[in-house]
Amino acid sequence: MITRRTVIALLAAAAAGVAADAALAAERVPFDRAAFDAAVKAGGPVLVDVSATWCVTCHAQEAVLARLMKSPPYSAFQTFVVDYDTEKNVMRAFGAQQRSTLIVYKGGAEVGRLTGDTRADAIEALLAKAV
Repeated sequence: MITRRTVIALLAAAAAGVAADAALAAERVPFDRAAFDAAVKAGGPVLVDVSATWCVTCHAQEAVLARLMKSPPYSAFQTFVVDYDTEKNVMRAFGAQQRSTLIVYKGGAEVGRLTGDTRADAIEALLAKAV
């Protein structure tokens, strides 16, 4: 017989699992060349986010991305954050000249980019190119 305590424990564990999955889906990691190359080679959707901690536009994009990455079409994205202030060589490698630049990859190739746009529909359209 299942006790109420067991049911509560199972429900709590299930809720924690859902929360962990959502957190992983929206996880943004600092750019690492080896990890990025492996993600692109794997062919799945990859997002490169060139941002600065002090950039208002970057923060607005991040808020939109956080909402979108919770939904199933976009939860498979791997997101790599390039620091605008300290990683100029990485920016040059991507051909990114400004902060608030979002670049998406699918099937091992770049499929789109967006700079300075904070509109949810524009960011979603960019992500949709890679799913």
